[in-house]
Amino acid sequence: MRIFGAMLAGLALAGCATDTARPTSERPPLIPIPTGTAGLGQVIGASAANLTALFGAPVADVREGSARKLQFGNATCVLDAYLYPKGRDPKAGAEPVVTYLDARQTDGSPIDRASCVGALQAGRRR
Repeated sequence: MRIFGAMLAGLALAGCATDTARPTSERPPLIPIPTGTAGLGQVIGASAANLTALFGAPVADVREGSARKLQFGNATCVLDAYLYPKGRDPKAGAEPVVTYLDARQTDGSPIDRASCVGALQAGRRR
């Protein structure tokens, strides 16, 4: 009888317990994009030094031959900037500039490239 009473009391107390540590799949808060930014116009054609001045240090810097990919990111998005030398002769010593951009949200879903540029700039100003 005592065992039954102890089990009944244990079950009654177990019903009072709450599970407060539930995993959530919420996205991080979005960084508001300020109006009036130059957007893609200041990124396409920019050098690596210009990009670093705009966004800070890249999270990745990959070189392959005369091509270079710089990756920038924050809680909102990831931006891949592909730089290639100006002109037709890559051995002429021309500084590589951005010729193509790719952007995505941190979960991999699509985001407008200009929005990502704005979010990276807004994060840099904080």
